[in-house]
Amino acid sequence: MSNIPGLNTVGLLGGGVIGGAWAARFVLNGVDVKLYDIDPQATRKMNEIMVNARRAYSKLTLAPLPKEGTITFVNTPEEAVTDVDYVQESAPERLELKQELLARASKAASPTTVFGSSTSGLLPTQIQKDMVNPERFVVVHPFNPVYLMPLAEICGGDLTSEATKLRAKEVVTAVGMKPLMLSKEIDGFIADRLMEALWREALWLVNDGVATAEEIDDAMRFGPGLRWSFMGTFLVYRIAGGEAGMRHFMAQFGPSLKWPWTKLMDVPELDDVLLEKIVSQSDDQAGTATIRELEALRDDCLVSVFQALRGNNYGAGKVLAEYERELFGRGPVPVLDPLAPSVSHEMVIPADWTDYNGHTNDSRYSQLASEASDTFFRAIGFTPEYLATGRTFYTVEGHTRYLDQTHSGDKIKVLTRVASYDEKRIHLWSEVVREDGVVAFTAEHIFLHVDTNTGKSSPMGSEMMTKLKPIGDAHAMLPQPVGIGRRVGEKPAK
Repeated sequence: MSNIPGLNTVGLLGGGVIGGAWAARFVLNGVDVKLYDIDPQATRKMNEIMVNARRAYSKLTLAPLPKEGTITFVNTPEEAVTDVDYVQESAPERLELKQELLARASKAASPTTVFGSSTSGLLPTQIQKDMVNPERFVVVHPFNPVYLMPLAEICGGDLTSEATKLRAKEVVTAVGMKPLMLSKEIDGFIADRLMEALWREALWLVNDGVATAEEIDDAMRFGPGLRWSFMGTFLVYRIAGGEAGMRHFMAQFGPSLKWPWTKLMDVPELDDVLLEKIVSQSDDQAGTATIRELEALRDDCLVSVFQALRGNNYGAGKVLAEYERELFGRGPVPVLDPLAPSVSHEMVIPADWTDYNGHTNDSRYSQLASEASDTFFRAIGFTPEYLATGRTFYTVEGHTRYLDQTHSGDKIKVLTRVASYDEKRIHLWSEVVREDGVVAFTAEHIFLHVDTNTGKSSPMGSEMMTKLKPIGDAHAMLPQPVGIGRRVGEKPAK
């Protein structure tokens, strides 16, 4: 049973690059999947996609992911859509194929089950015309890799109901995506139309010998692509206009739109010569990397961008932060042990947590301590609902000690206990312990309960104190941990 209300099982029609990644996103969010695909290699490919997806999510967030959903491969479209809460179609981009598949599947599904399509440009009005109950069809266009990329363009056809669009929005939001609701049906929707314009110009630059495939990619990833990842197009130009804003920018650069810089309305002939040039340059650029290695590199870079943006609570980083809050809110409430420090985390140190010496980076220990504190607070009732009342905790003091090393592949656990507490303060002590019992790191922090409406400290709510008091009193009876209450101590040089 999924912990997302009303979304326990999803039917997927097609399990290729897009459909398989949809499956990964749903499964990693605890939703069961019924997958129909005619490819005899579908199971192998799906397993490989799941390996990369799990790897990416282990780096993306330390929020508690739910127990994975299951993937059941079925032999017919009818089986895939029977007794499911939502359907996503990701068949090849051929109108007749999609029409036939959805017409067939819609006869077997519940008449209220919403159907989404991953089409990257076909009009929903055309796709839905042969369906039973076509009002429950809507385009839900994702981007590769679907298990990481948050954008989902939602576009209805002439027969699509408003309730269907809202249901699709609800589904993608629940699994950590950013719904973009289109108000008008158009070929290619929004993002693909923008990418198509760039792609046409890139083909001309290769065709005319102006730049190689790698040079064009470098121009994007070291230039405007960095800004586009968080500011898009119009906001970038708004800033370029300086204090006078967009009006000044348009007055200064608007006339250049008439210059013959681009060839957007013309496409180079994709003959054998141009095709071979593009293929050979692309192969040279990839080198010896396999497709799975390139996908893993892509995922790692995306995760890094998301996490950096999360620190600014902006763009895709804001979507990630909201998704993490949902995961914390939906996750099981941790159970605190009154007789011993509680285990807040158990994990294997990933390779990318280590520095040039092969040791776990200092910042990762602080991250573990922070997540351990969050786990403890959830256990005593610090829920999104509590936070919404304007009551929260501020970290006001802390001290850390680095006692030993951990390396990639080491199994560790994080133990947390209450050192002391009163109605306004909690003093927590956490330890990172290796599998061999060695304590590698300790952290203690004092948290002050604050009413954000007044900006002052305030007593905790009674609902929280009721849970904190028995744990705090019991932990006070445990032996004091070595090193608690220390400040930074300098030893005389020998």
